[in-house]
Amino acid sequence: MLSNYQGSANALVELLKQQGVEDEVVLSAIANTPRHLFVDEVLKHKSYENTALPIGQGQTISQPFIVAKMTEVLKQVGVKGRILEVGTGSGYQTAVLAQVFEQVFSIERIKSLQWQARRRLHLLDLYNVTMKHGDGWKGWASKAPFAGIIVTAAAQSVPDELLAQLEDGGAMVIPIGVEAQTLTLFVKQGEQFIRHALAPVRFVPLVAGEVG
Repeated sequence: MLSNYQGSANALVELLKQQGVEDEVVLSAIANTPRHLFVDEVLKHKSYENTALPIGQGQTISQPFIVAKMTEVLKQVGVKGRILEVGTGSGYQTAVLAQVFEQVFSIERIKSLQWQARRRLHLLDLYNVTMKHGDGWKGWASKAPFAGIIVTAAAQSVPDELLAQLEDGGAMVIPIGVEAQTLTLFVKQGEQFIRHALAPVRFVPLVAGEVG
């Protein structure tokens, strides 16, 4: 699937290394994920650029650096096992997570995006992903607790329902804010959540509810 784009994928990985992504498992997942399958035909020539791209419905496929960094952050704090992704979108971040972690649960509020993402993941033989059409603000309580949670849209405030679905020692990485957004890490220690501000970012907003 990558044959015609292998050079571009390798160049992208080298760029991510230069920007500070160090985890070899994460870099390998980026290298092996055919990003051109996750964008519209007219944008395929930009698919291995380190930039966010529109995927329709007012949503974007995240910048590869951000995808890699959010994944790496969870690994660095020792997360293993089951991951919840809030905001499947194109499925690109989902595909990377599926190659790094044991099992991924992914929620998408826009049904048409979820259907397209499911098709792409099956095409890549990634079957350790369970998907759901629903409201990401509410998480997936019936599958909780999770070792890690990744939120791929910016929340105005911290979603307490998501924090409640972390196991002890688990971690959530999420953009917080409206105009000024900060990628933020929460680590659960007993009844407490230790908060770490990571970097300024720009994401689409995390919207409540679901779209058929």
